[in-house]
Amino acid sequence: MARKFLYFIASMIILVIAGAFVFRIYGEELMEVAFVPDADFTAQEMLENNVYADVKMWLARPELVKGNPALWLPTGFEESEPAIAQADKAAVFFIHPTSFLKKNRWNAPLDDAESQARARIFLRGQASAFSAIGDVWAPRYRQATLGAFLTEKPEGQQALDAAYADVLTAFDHFLLEIPDDKAIILAGHSQGSLHLTNLLKDRAAGTPLANRIVAAYIVGWPVSVEADVPAMGLDICENAEQTGCLLSWESFAEPADYGRIIEVYEMTIGFNGQPRKGTKLLCTNPINGTTDSTATANDNLGTLVPNGDLSDATLVAGAVPARCDDKGFLLIGDPPEMGPYALPGNNYHVYDYSLFWSNVRDDVSRRMTAFLAR
Repeated sequence: MARKFLYFIASMIILVIAGAFVFRIYGEELMEVAFVPDADFTAQEMLENNVYADVKMWLARPELVKGNPALWLPTGFEESEPAIAQADKAAVFFIHPTSFLKKNRWNAPLDDAESQARARIFLRGQASAFSAIGDVWAPRYRQATLGAFLTEKPEGQQALDAAYADVLTAFDHFLLEIPDDKAIILAGHSQGSLHLTNLLKDRAAGTPLANRIVAAYIVGWPVSVEADVPAMGLDICENAEQTGCLLSWESFAEPADYGRIIEVYEMTIGFNGQPRKGTKLLCTNPINGTTDSTATANDNLGTLVPNGDLSDATLVAGAVPARCDDKGFLLIGDPPEMGPYALPGNNYHVYDYSLFWSNVRDDVSRRMTAFLAR
């Protein structure tokens, strides 16, 4: 059943890359034929423990200045005076979403130029929101291909497990590279956020490491308040200055059609071993940094509106409101003009970060300041 839920996340990503027209005509059958690998799953060779010592294994890290996608800023954006001294800045571990679409293998090779280019586009619009308060570390990893989300075959889960093994290896090396007392921010999107939920459960929960985490941004992936949060070792970010806590949202314009997503979500099993059926999604309002709240467009400091080829974006203030509904989805009012990648059902998954880019940037800065004061 978990595989069926992942199908919906995968269909979102397909629409981002391939466009909505073909999907609307041919639907699930075409997606499975087009993207699920025909090949047998081949267990990946485990990466050596020190492989992430190589700067080339990272899409972003402190040594990378030229071409670092996490350092991108929208045209005309002027950075305010830094509120945090360089020595006090955090280390940000960011896990990018799915960018590998091919069906000739279950996991992306590290040298696949096409998927790496897409990953950099994602990082420009997502990880850049964190660059003011710390150095962003974004690992290359042998991500599960898109088709891994579209099948009940065991190979799909094997591919996700293999991708997660790379993420863990990268994270463990990340911890070796940064000072033992360095503050940490964790963030991801879509497949990246799926891996982040497991990383929190396996590396942070019940350990001293949890005390170093300023916040974890689990964006574009459903998190059950009852079935998942207790296993991840951090509380929910209930107010705007809280630290050591979790944030998550999934964006829909209105009228929002997420009924089928809820139907499949309720068939899955949470981290506590119990069904997620009847449990509420964690919903953070990224405009004001609180849970289950409402904020007007006037409080939205800036939405990234991309250009046609996604090479740049314009920052527009006051464009989009946000409110958490009773199911835990984030509703953003009338469909905003964000480009051609809004998904059926008024799903704005692609723009989860872009819709609130300036507010996310402000949110993480505020939490970092509070963490240092603590």
